[in-house]
Amino acid sequence: MSFSADVKKELSKMGNFCKENLLAELVGYFMSGNMLESRENFDFITENEFNIERFYKMLFQLDIAYEPERKGKCFVAQIQKKDVWEILQEGKKAKGDVRKNIVKGAFLGAGSVNNPQKNYHLEMIFSEEENGKFVSQICEEYGVNFKQIMINEKYQLYLKEGEEISRFLALIGANCAVLKFEEVRVMKQMKNQVNRKVNCETANLNKTIEASIRQIEDIELIKTKGKFEKLPKELKEVAVLRLENPELSLQALSQLMEPPIRKIRNESTFEENS
Repeated sequence: MSFSADVKKELSKMGNFCKENLLAELVGYFMSGNMLESRENFDFITENEFNIERFYKMLFQLDIAYEPERKGKCFVAQIQKKDVWEILQEGKKAKGDVRKNIVKGAFLGAGSVNNPQKNYHLEMIFSEEENGKFVSQICEEYGVNFKQIMINEKYQLYLKEGEEISRFLALIGANCAVLKFEEVRVMKQMKNQVNRKVNCETANLNKTIEASIRQIEDIELIKTKGKFEKLPKELKEVAVLRLENPELSLQALSQLMEPPIRKIRNESTFEENS
């Protein structure tokens, strides 16, 4: 089962609420892009079994007539237009935290979230721009700021930031999903930090090796020209240590000297004397 399906399963198994909360959640379903209008009815369509079961239960508890159907892999609930309009008008009057249920219903209706181990992406689809903006406004009040785009005449709200997605999942009550999401996010952050550190250390090591190769070439050139014995005592000692320890930086070599010296002038010391 996908992460998105796990989230919907968790939300679908949440206990029954008072009529006010159920009404608000149903409004979210009705606003979603999977609520399709025909001549006399609206059809809610989903492939998620947990999702349709919750939808049927809400309709039953609110005494709303519907006709269940099965079309291939899809579950369909057919509802009369007048009932949908009445629910939308009444449910939009919800105030305070009750409106969180509208957001939850919209996500259950036509939302999805990627597995955080791959990439961060959460979206909700709406058939009407007005409905999408209504849900977006509620989310903004709780610190979740969606980006918006039109795709194939459908209005889409989406999030790409891990922190925003985690905040949204908490907003709609998917607490187990939040814990799983945050666990993956923390592990990814740690992995990225380790990778950055390794890359930095690798880059530094490459610089050290490149400098060491140049220095060894300079030392060999000095020897070829018969100038090695004329080098100052400290510099000659560093040159010998460099030939014996090609992997070390000049600063590390300076600590091997007797006594250790604080700082060697620069990485081009031998080149200047060649």
